[in-house]
Order: sequence, then structure tokens, then C-alpha cells
Amino acid sequence: MKIFDKLKKLKYKHPWDKYYKKDERTIKVPEESLYEYLVKCSEYNLNCTALNYFGNKMSYKSMLNKVDLCARALKSQGVRENDVVTICMANTPEAVIALYAVNKIGAVANMIHPLSAEEEIKYSLESTKSVFLITIDLSYAKVKNVIEGTDIYKAVIVSAADSMPKYMGVAYRLSTLFKVDKPKKTEKYMYWNTFMERGKKYKEKVLVHRKQDDNCLILHSGGTTGTPKNILLTNGNVNSIMEQAKIIFPNITTGDKFLSVLPLFHCFGLVVCVHAPLCLGATAILVPQFDAGRFDKLITKYHPTVLPGVPTLFEALTKNKYMDNVDLSYVKYVISGGDSLSKTKNEEVNNFLKDHGCNVTILQGYGMTETSGPTCIGSFGSDKLGSVGIPLPGNEVKIIEPNTGLEVGPGEVGEICLTGPTVMKGYLDNEEETNNIIFVEDNKRWVHTGDLGYMDEDGVIFFVQRLKRMLIVSGYNVYPSHIEDIIMELPFVENCGVIGVPHPYKVQVPKAYIVLKKNQKATNEIKREIKQHCEKKLAKYMLPKEYEFKESLPKTMIGKVDYKNLD
Repeated sequence: MKIFDKLKKLKYKHPWDKYYKKDERTIKVPEESLYEYLVKCSEYNLNCTALNYFGNKMSYKSMLNKVDLCARALKSQGVRENDVVTICMANTPEAVIALYAVNKIGAVANMIHPLSAEEEIKYSLESTKSVFLITIDLSYAKVKNVIEGTDIYKAVIVSAADSMPKYMGVAYRLSTLFKVDKPKKTEKYMYWNTFMERGKKYKEKVLVHRKQDDNCLILHSGGTTGTPKNILLTNGNVNSIMEQAKIIFPNITTGDKFLSVLPLFHCFGLVVCVHAPLCLGATAILVPQFDAGRFDKLITKYHPTVLPGVPTLFEALTKNKYMDNVDLSYVKYVISGGDSLSKTKNEEVNNFLKDHGCNVTILQGYGMTETSGPTCIGSFGSDKLGSVGIPLPGNEVKIIEPNTGLEVGPGEVGEICLTGPTVMKGYLDNEEETNNIIFVEDNKRWVHTGDLGYMDEDGVIFFVQRLKRMLIVSGYNVYPSHIEDIIMELPFVENCGVIGVPHPYKVQVPKAYIVLKKNQKATNEIKREIKQHCEKKLAKYMLPKEYEFKESLPKTMIGKVDYKNLD
């Protein structure tokens, strides 16, 4: 058996190589920090637009000058190499500037959601041993209640209006005048403009040369167990994705524009929507708060050539009634990540793009925060319908049996495991959980993703669902995502979520929550048609015991279906 497994492993090793040229299959991990890598990439486009914020444009030269001033301001306030600085911000120029400034002085940026609950903010500040905080004013009311007792000795307050066009900024400040609690200026609290002024007085050296293995970011995830964890990423982890991006997105260049809707505190948002466009010479169009109803205005105003997003964003795109006559022929790449996109939704988006003159189809990506974001994507023709593509250059994927760890063959479902230069250093101060998710084989650090999927003969990866979502019904493995896909085939179904509910002797049985399309009523006839469709397409043990109609499915803060609250 062991000999057979070894032969099988050798036979199917790296079948995705066929999609890459020989010199594209590996990358050299950059030795610089994020900041130094950005500077190197920006050498020839300093006068081009780096950031666009509500029409206010900032060139690469101006942005880097502000990064330097912010770095000096941080040093003037006592922030040292390897200190942790928490950035609690929406997508504003100040957030981007602060991120690179923290990196420039050799400190570590801890990125958290500005809408986090008080206890979540407190836990993050304490568990990361943060000493300095840069936060949007909307979060101050929560920050002030938890900051005492932490190691934070100073907080900088930023307004979303600070970089807005003049009249927009005035209107914004007036609209939030009595809604946003703001601190008085003290030694504990300082406003952004005052903070930056302090930087002008600091004349010492600020640049700290960092290496690929040095810490640069702390991001957050539930990992494979769902409990909050602080994920420690290195400069090499994040910059490796930039080297991969240069291979898989050869057509992105100066003048291209990314619609940067996904937030900086989210790995996909930080890596794909901010660091990638800036390192590729493009423009990041920063959107601090996404409004699905105004999606058409973002598209028609800015004409972005790259549209990265999560599935809910593309659902909003296809449903926006004002998009009917909008031309998308200029769009070069449409990238979906952060959650799986069903085959039905995949086809819907592709048809929408085609109907609007777009010459490309949506590319699904796959990855996790523990791998610094995307590890697979449908590049160079590997974007088979419903797949998440092939491993990016330098990455490897294998599918294993969850119980034995043995590698399975093409088409067989198992746990997806990943390795490559983007694998995290580990969970901060949590060696036990790090060892639970990372294993070493052939001198490579592999990550247990906790996801089920399979690889076809061509090395193309298909995501099935989270391992922990798998149901055991009378001893059979049942995949809720498969049931969801079947129900989603019906033309009157908008969305579907399936969970397991207790059963006296089957242990678990599926229950389907269904959202119907607009103006469609949940009649007995509709319910009967859904049941008949499932009976035709699914084995008897897979059939949902219950079908419940809902107005919408609960979502997490980044737009994923929140299965834990689906009841």
C-alpha cells in the first residue's frame, strides 16, 4: 500500500506545471521589507497616481513622502523596532500611509476591524502587546472604554474626512458632528494632523532594513477551529505574493486601477487590493465603506480595470439595476476570493460580464490568512467553471485523507493542504495551535486548511466546503455545499445555506435555508418543486429534512455566509 501511495504521489506531482513556462514555476523570495519592496517597485512611476480617495489623487512620490513623515512621527513618539502598532482603520490614505510607515521603522502592524466590539479590541490590544494605536474616530467610543490596562501609551485619532476633497470633508464632518465621540487633545490622544507635524521635527534615521523572515503583520482568523487567533506574517510571506502576481497578471501596469473595496484589516483586502496594485504600479481606488446600491456609480466614475471582491460583492454587481447600460469592456481582471463562488453564481457573473462587453471571465482564487492570502487562482486557462485554479508559482497543493494523512488521487475529495513561501510564521505566542495546523514533510512546511476539495488530472483545484461543515448522516459523509449547489440550480432561488440539525438516530440531517429571488413567493408549489428537484438530483441520505424560507442569510463582517447564526 505504501509503495502504491508513493507511486501515485510521484505520478501526480505538480500536474499544474503545464500552465506555466519553465522559468515561471518558482520565484525568488524578496529579501526586503514591504516598504523597501514598494520603493523598489515605484522607482519609475513616482509621478503616477498611487491612491485615489473620493477623487483626491495622491502620486507615488507624495505617498512615499507622507510615509516617511509618518515614520518620523512614530519615532518621535517613541515607537521602536519590533514594537506592535495597532491600526484600527477603514480604507483611507492614512491607513495605507500608517501601514508602510510602521513597516519602514521595523515595527509590526496589527490590523483590526474598526467595527469590532469593545472586548474584541481589548483582546487584540492585550494579546498582541500593542504599545501604540492609530484608529478612526468612529471607533474612539469603544477604544476609550478598553484602553486602560493595556500597554497602549498613545493613540492617534483619524477622521475619514482628513483626506477627502474639501467640500466633501466639510459635509462629512457636519453629518457626524453629534454622532461621533471625540477625545480632547491630551498626551494620551493626538489627532492625525498634529501627529504628522511632530514628524517634521524628528531628524534621526528612521529606515530599518528588514529581511524576509522578519515579522511585519499581525492579521486575524479563526483558523480551522473557529477560535480567534493572531496570525504572524513576515515580509517574505507578503512580498512573495507580489512576485507571483507579476507572473499571473502580466497585463497589469501603470494606469491600471484596482477598485479597493475590501478592507485593509482583511488579508485579501490588504494584499490584493492595496499592496498588489501599489507594487504593480497601478492605482488603488480606496473605498472606506461599500454601498451595494452605489456600485454603479463607483464603476462609472472611476472605470477600474481590476475588480477584486468577495462573492457578495459580485452578487451586488449583477443585481444593481443601474448597471444595465454600463460598458465593462475596459476591465482586465475580475477576481473573486474570501469565500467560495458556486457554479451557478459563477455562470451568472460570467454572463453579466459578457452582456456588458467584458472580454474576461471571473477568476476564483483560494487561500487563507495563514498563507498570506491567495495560494491558487484560475490563471492561464486553468479557470475551469467552479474551480479555484492552480497553485501560484512556488506554491504546492496536495489533497489528503483527513484521517490517515495519505495523499489521494485525482478527483478524490480530501483535505486541501498548502505549502509555499507565503505560509505564515505561526500563531502569535501559541505554539500548540501552530503545530496543530502546520506539519513538516519533505523539509516543507504544510498547512492543514480545514477545507475539503479535490484536484483533477490537470492539477486544477476544486473547493468543496469547510471540513467542519461536513455532516455525518447515518455514517455517510454529506457535503452541505453540494446540496446548496443543487438547490441553487433552480431559477427562482437567490441563495441557499445548508446546516446539520440533530436527529434521534441518524445523528445529523441536513436542513436547507432558502432565499427566493425578488417578487417570488414561498408557496407550497415552490416548496414542492424544490423537494422534487432535490429528490431527483440527490441520494436519499443527502435530502434535507426541512426547507425553510428566509428573507436573507446572515453574513459575517466581510460578507461570508455566517453558518453559525443560520437558524
